[in-house]
Amino acid sequence: MKDYDIVIIGGGPAGLAAAVSARQSGIESILILERDKELGGILNQCIHNGFGLHTFKEELTGPEYADRFIRQVEELKIAYKLNTMVMEIGQDKTVTAMNREDGLFVIRAEAVILAMGCRERPRGALNIPGYRPAGIYSAGTAQRLVNMEGYMPGREVVILGSGDIGLIMARRMTLEGAKVKVVAELMPYSGGLKRNIVQCLDDYGIPLKLSHTVVDIKGKERVEGVTLARVDEKNKPIPGTEEYYDCDTLLLSVGLIPENELSRGMGVAINPVTSGPSVNESLETNLDGVFACGNVLHVHDLVDYVSEEAAAAGRNAAAYVKAAYDDAGREGRQTQDTGPADKAAEQDLPNAEKADASQAVPLIATSGVRYTVPSTIRVSHMDERLTVRFRVGGVYKNCFVSVYFDDERVVHRKKQVFAPGEMEEVRLTKEQFLQYPDLAAVTFRIEEE
Repeated sequence: MKDYDIVIIGGGPAGLAAAVSARQSGIESILILERDKELGGILNQCIHNGFGLHTFKEELTGPEYADRFIRQVEELKIAYKLNTMVMEIGQDKTVTAMNREDGLFVIRAEAVILAMGCRERPRGALNIPGYRPAGIYSAGTAQRLVNMEGYMPGREVVILGSGDIGLIMARRMTLEGAKVKVVAELMPYSGGLKRNIVQCLDDYGIPLKLSHTVVDIKGKERVEGVTLARVDEKNKPIPGTEEYYDCDTLLLSVGLIPENELSRGMGVAINPVTSGPSVNESLETNLDGVFACGNVLHVHDLVDYVSEEAAAAGRNAAAYVKAAYDDAGREGRQTQDTGPADKAAEQDLPNAEKADASQAVPLIATSGVRYTVPSTIRVSHMDERLTVRFRVGGVYKNCFVSVYFDDERVVHRKKQVFAPGEMEEVRLTKEQFLQYPDLAAVTFRIEEE
């Protein structure tokens, strides 16, 4: 069994940024485990531009953005294993993994960073009636086929779901010569960024039908057409509103799910709204020394935010490892140089730390705010500034995001449009928290005035 200070599960944008940050924070013993044949994750198939505006102050494609971090990993000589599947992570932070070269092997980590990303929601979760003909793909699968494998999924396309991948694939398929008939969205608002609606649909004359869904798929061997219908406020199809579209391909862009089977298996507490781990201000889960970042924590809209969040996770994991070694060294010296009474006093220290952790302030999402990351804050552990990210549950125009420390409003910021497809953030300072020593809760809400 080999020991590492930090083991990172996933070599996508979150895992790479976390590794670089941890190394720059002074940790030498780092290992990245990646199940694919190359680092970079989903960015390798995202050949469109628009990445890196925040991180690098220039517009890059997905592979270019990934390459910036891969080069840093190489230059910093951070170890990684490709084609490696992690089978299990124990609560004691032992990682069981498998690949062709090493077979089944076990690694012991002082800290673990979860950065497994997310997966697409499958068609089976949608309850679409009809047969199971060829020609039905998730938007991400179609993206990989076109951009990396060089295959065209089809020529006449209908897209269900207006998530960012679906919007981008509407443009991509059009550029490759396909005819995208329509993009249908179950909700009364788009699930993607406004800029993608403009650049990927409006600029190419592709209609977007809100409050519509697929109610029938025609074809047994291959998709021949689909029927759309308008839905009511309960998302039930309205009889008499059906429209039929001839097509040979149906792409599904109906949401992303954080990849948390490993997390659940090791006992990480999962937030039911995000389907990702519940974390504190350090991005640490309920398990000591286990951190999470990126799309495994909550689905992001910009990879720049993933990198920023992952860098924080890397720094915090590095601080955790250093503190663990400091404590171990201190215990060793106590054993060697002091008597039993002093040793007993030292052993009481973790209990004091646990008592401090139990005083975490909960963050409450209500009145239009669906969730917050983090979900708790320990003031004594937070940096001078902390970014709290959240999403709203509907479209709100000319409203305010308000933050309350107990009953006192400390943030009241207006925005023209809040939409579920765009992640929001509020920055809070340690100084603000220190002014409320008996703070019981922090509440986030959307208000009209």
